[in-house]
Amino acid sequence: MVLSGSIPLLPVTLNRVTAIAYAIEAGQEQPGWTGGEIPYSWGGGHDDVPGPSLGTCQGYSGAILPCPATRTRGLDCSGLARWVYRLAYGRDVLGPGNTDDHIRRLTEIPAAKARPGDLVFYGKIGKRKVKTHHVGIYVGQGRMVNALKTGTEIRIDSLTAVKGFAGYFRYL
Repeated sequence: MVLSGSIPLLPVTLNRVTAIAYAIEAGQEQPGWTGGEIPYSWGGGHDDVPGPSLGTCQGYSGAILPCPATRTRGLDCSGLARWVYRLAYGRDVLGPGNTDDHIRRLTEIPAAKARPGDLVFYGKIGKRKVKTHHVGIYVGQGRMVNALKTGTEIRIDSLTAVKGFAGYFRYL
């Protein structure tokens, strides 16, 4: 139910998002993953069914060369968000694509109304143009579960670990 001028809170689903994100960060087994730390993989998590997958080297500009993505089963930032939301909602609510595609399916939330389980995006968001470069899963207290970059695993980071904070977003 939405009252005029208010933002609906979905505590059960957002709590499920947060619990799944923490479980993944801790290396617990999830559908599509047998357990253990999940490495970052550029383009990982974007198969037909969301979850860890081999990545791609198309568009890769990371520091580790040659690009390890086609040999690394893991997730990139939007692949992590897509998989966690798929597990929490029971369907692929974010769909295929990158952070620009995902943000278009969400509603911006004022910082004062942000709740654990919301997504945090980085980049530039204008009235006509969206150019984001990163997404994390907000877990409260200025932190996010994050797939940061090649050479790292899914982990908890400060919201300031990535430059260009653009805002909090929620699937409604």
